[in-house]
Amino acid sequence: MRITAVASLVLSLLSGPSSSYANPVSAGFADTFADPAVIRGLDGYWYSYGTSDPLREGEGRHHRLPIARSSDLVEWTYVGDAFGEDNLPPYAAPGSLLWAPEVRYLDGRYVMYFTVTNTASTPHPWDFSIGVATAPSPTGPWTHQAAPVVPPRPAGDSYWNTIDPAQFTDVDGRKYLYFGGFFGGLWVTELTPDGLRTVGQPTHVAIDNKFEGAYVVRRDGFYYLLASSANCCAGPTTGYSVLAGRATSPRGPFVDRDGQPLLASRAGGTPVLDQNGNRWIGTGHHSQLTDLSGQDWMLYHAIDRADPFLDEPYGINERPMLLDRLDWIDDWPVVRAGAGPSERSGEAPVTRGTVDERFTGDLSGWRGSDGWTVQDGYARHGTGNGKAATLIARRGVSGDLRAETDLRVTGRSGGLRIGGATVLVSGDELVVTAGGARRTAALPGGAATWRNLAVTVKGRTISAQVGSADRLGDPRATVALHSPVPLSGTFGLVAEGTADFDNVSVARLFTPVTRPAAVPRPGTLLDADEFGSEDGKGWQWVREDTSARVTGGVLRWPVQGSDLVGTANTAGVLLRTPPEGDYIVETKVTLDLGEDTVRNYQQAGLVAYVSDDDFARLCQVAIWNTRQVEYGRELPFAGRLSYGGNIAGPPAKTTWLRLAHHVDPANGEHEFRAGSSRDGKTWTWAGVWTFPKDTAPRIGLVAHGGAQPAVNAEFDYVRVYRSK
Repeated sequence: MRITAVASLVLSLLSGPSSSYANPVSAGFADTFADPAVIRGLDGYWYSYGTSDPLREGEGRHHRLPIARSSDLVEWTYVGDAFGEDNLPPYAAPGSLLWAPEVRYLDGRYVMYFTVTNTASTPHPWDFSIGVATAPSPTGPWTHQAAPVVPPRPAGDSYWNTIDPAQFTDVDGRKYLYFGGFFGGLWVTELTPDGLRTVGQPTHVAIDNKFEGAYVVRRDGFYYLLASSANCCAGPTTGYSVLAGRATSPRGPFVDRDGQPLLASRAGGTPVLDQNGNRWIGTGHHSQLTDLSGQDWMLYHAIDRADPFLDEPYGINERPMLLDRLDWIDDWPVVRAGAGPSERSGEAPVTRGTVDERFTGDLSGWRGSDGWTVQDGYARHGTGNGKAATLIARRGVSGDLRAETDLRVTGRSGGLRIGGATVLVSGDELVVTAGGARRTAALPGGAATWRNLAVTVKGRTISAQVGSADRLGDPRATVALHSPVPLSGTFGLVAEGTADFDNVSVARLFTPVTRPAAVPRPGTLLDADEFGSEDGKGWQWVREDTSARVTGGVLRWPVQGSDLVGTANTAGVLLRTPPEGDYIVETKVTLDLGEDTVRNYQQAGLVAYVSDDDFARLCQVAIWNTRQVEYGRELPFAGRLSYGGNIAGPPAKTTWLRLAHHVDPANGEHEFRAGSSRDGKTWTWAGVWTFPKDTAPRIGLVAHGGAQPAVNAEFDYVRVYRSK
């Protein structure tokens, strides 16, 4: 049955977008779908690509980069695998795994980058490389290139983590590939114009032992590098999260909101996404997109802490795909204004517009169709008489809106008419005119292959940008103009000479979220030890360390050559009983761990403690050459102990730490959220670890992880506040 343009428009207006959805959005086709990449195809569907795992519990067969499709970003259907079971790149060793796909539409074809775990050229078991394949459609068929785009990189007797590719095209048309992981850090290299080979030498952009899973977007003149931190795959103690830095060049240097470099030993990183105490932990390895209203969204994977493994404990981590709103607050990205992952969202992406045309039928829903035809699922203006023609929608437009079209111009110009304004791609320029006003921007490469033209109207300001047809936020040209004439009335497609249009939409402009979610704030002081005497009032030891002394107004505790992680449990713990209800415990700790050198794993800080095998500790810690604030959790699970970490803000030599305790009224769980500060004034809040209702966590201090070289942890105070 053929659906006319009018019928299609009526159906879209009647049905409208879904008002809510439940996470994970991959539940309809998969139990696990890790490292999700996303694009919008020229056919108007969204496509997501996952790392190679079984899709369902009990399936027992790896899918080589599975592909799912959706019309609304909420309901997804599995449509096949990028590669068959025996279809590996020619340079891959037998049995290699393919991880972390990245797909883009580059100059007329789809290009997929992915991690290859083993190559045939070396005997090492983990000589990672970045593979690349091309296809004419989002589902393939995919054709491997003969060589990796980034080959294995030797690191002594091992190989650097050449993993997790992310492609980005700059405004000048230059293409880049970001890649790397914990062993070696994050790097960026320029690509050849076809995106299949590297150019020159790569640039180091983020330090090792902290980041992987890079993703880059350009916004308002800044390049934002978002990357995942901590461990992806520790089952019920997975603390993965997303952090960000930004730069004025795609090669960096990237710094966080407080100016701390991502390449520093005390590495920066502004939180974008963190676990919040609900069912989801390990939130990370993401991709981003913009819906038809202009609102950004993030697709990422997470772990259900009650069901962390596929099939059986300690096998494949079960990491389904989640979707949540991505806000920009004070020019920094943050998921749900900082509220973290949702179990159910009260809003859904806008994927249908008040004008919504995929050209699956005829042009009966439009006026002025002389010289226009529908062919192969898109509209074409094909006259060569040099005259401009406008295909006018029967529905007018008004108010603040966002209009889009996929556009291919092989004639003189093509674009959109909105009220008294026109937005045209003309040769290598993007041109906006309204009344007598005119603004232009260079568009390298023009639009002879499919591009996306997006136009925003807000009051009398009209803004336009041209980017890739995959609609992933890498604008090649941007223009803004204050219009002297109204921007309401007629909406149409404008062409002079041959131009093709598809996926045309007009939607109400989104309302940005500008206020961050609430964070814990200290209120009334309930309890304190300023360490002004030796009496130790209110403290209890687990394995007393007699070398810890109160002198000169501080608790000076030599870092112990022992630890709590694992079954040995030889480290001392200094504890006190907290108040009932919600509270914040804070300390100020000075710990000279130096910089850059390896000091595994000296640390000191706060602990929420139930037992030696059930605790959460927030410490300034040396992890190889980095200095981090790690929020680690150990708990018993399925007959073993599980340990993993979450990352808070960067430490200084003196670092302030907070644990904010909250009792969830729905289930009685104890939630502890971590916070850190480099100056005691500006706080960075990280993730949440939980304890069951029937436990009674105490709070306290630790100083352990390694006695060499000798170093003292100096605690200035411990204060407990009622939470506001």
